[in-house]
Amino acid sequence: MMEKIGSYEEAVAYINRIPKFTGKSSMEDTIRFLGCLGDPAQNCKMIHVAGTNGKGSVCAYLCSVFKEAGIFAGMFVSPHLVTMRERLVAGGEAATEEEFLEIFCIVYERLSALPPELAEKTYHPSFFEFLFFMAMVFFERKGVEYVVLETGLGGRLDATNAVKQKEICVITSIGYDHMEYLGDTLVAIAAEKAGIMRPGVPVVYPVRQEEVAQKLEECAANVGAEAIPVPEQAIKEIKIQNKTIDFSLHLNYYDYIGFTVSTPAVYQMENAAVAIWTLMRLGDQRITIPVMQEGVRKMVWEGRMEEILPAVYLDGAHNIDGILAFLETVRSHPCRGRRKLLYSTVKDKQYQETVEAVVRSALFDEIGVVALADERALPLTALEDSYRQYTGFICKAYKDLDTAFVELVQDKDDEDMVYIVGSLYLAGEIKALLRRPRHD
Repeated sequence: MMEKIGSYEEAVAYINRIPKFTGKSSMEDTIRFLGCLGDPAQNCKMIHVAGTNGKGSVCAYLCSVFKEAGIFAGMFVSPHLVTMRERLVAGGEAATEEEFLEIFCIVYERLSALPPELAEKTYHPSFFEFLFFMAMVFFERKGVEYVVLETGLGGRLDATNAVKQKEICVITSIGYDHMEYLGDTLVAIAAEKAGIMRPGVPVVYPVRQEEVAQKLEECAANVGAEAIPVPEQAIKEIKIQNKTIDFSLHLNYYDYIGFTVSTPAVYQMENAAVAIWTLMRLGDQRITIPVMQEGVRKMVWEGRMEEILPAVYLDGAHNIDGILAFLETVRSHPCRGRRKLLYSTVKDKQYQETVEAVVRSALFDEIGVVALADERALPLTALEDSYRQYTGFICKAYKDLDTAFVELVQDKDDEDMVYIVGSLYLAGEIKALLRRPRHD
């Protein structure tokens, strides 16, 4: 007998328990269960986004422009930073607790009436699959026109690849991550991400590594998809300000057009460019150049080089490519005082390569480490050892995040800059800490 779920908190608790009793399902079973739900949101215009870094930012740029154009769009992204509701967004607003519980119950109750081919397997969606099903039900009920769908892991076998029709596909920057599942070369990882491609559906991707671009072009040709590469030289006339970056972007028929991203993160120019080229290919008449300019300018994505306090930046970079992009941005920040870094990560990331890149950058006068409050966290001793093997900076180990954050902020002089990086889980814990009532 299935347990009774009657509150938002109980629904979240149930979803969080899923990894303890089930694993990933086959694509066939994911498609079957989506059918059991009535194939919700399948009439929406789907924009499917895969890649290693920048997926969430590209999704956010797309949806910001849709909102500016007066287009009602839905967005499914992961992971969340503070609340699970952040994964389910319609019209720029996360699902309310009431909406979350309502759509949870629709998916949950359907599990008690499975067709024979699923019942005989004692089928149950994984953590990510359950939330994907909820998102599709949510978008159907909200009546969104476009759905911006971010993959969770990979592409070919990702639950989100169960959608039937796609308007356009996007593959963002490819880097080394989840290699135990996706392959140990960039070309192999790109091939897995390319699994989202469909015959006759355009696919937009940045040209950064030549071998990756060639593999994506080859995959597109094999399935009969139109390949739309965004060349590096499409971006020029870059002017980095204190809190924004101005740049010009080539848009084919319009030559170079000026855009502004409201962040000092240099990597967001590429993500914005990919989103803009995607919107141009959609050809929706409501999405004009001024609408795109304003939508891109207004986009703010939490936990991505976000200034959470004056001269205190939070970035969710969690793999070597993300860290290198983070360091490029730090390098562009003029600093007349000290640069301090707080770092943490999970066990399954390439943390030794990350640590080496951070140290070799010679950007930081002081580096602090703290363990995450997560079962996947890299232990504090391992974090400390990974940095203490190097010299040239002060290394501090903190017993908990509260202590680390308070000390870093209180000891910060006016001209100092503080950076917090290493994991989106760390970004989430920091955001939760900032939202905590002062008396707590």
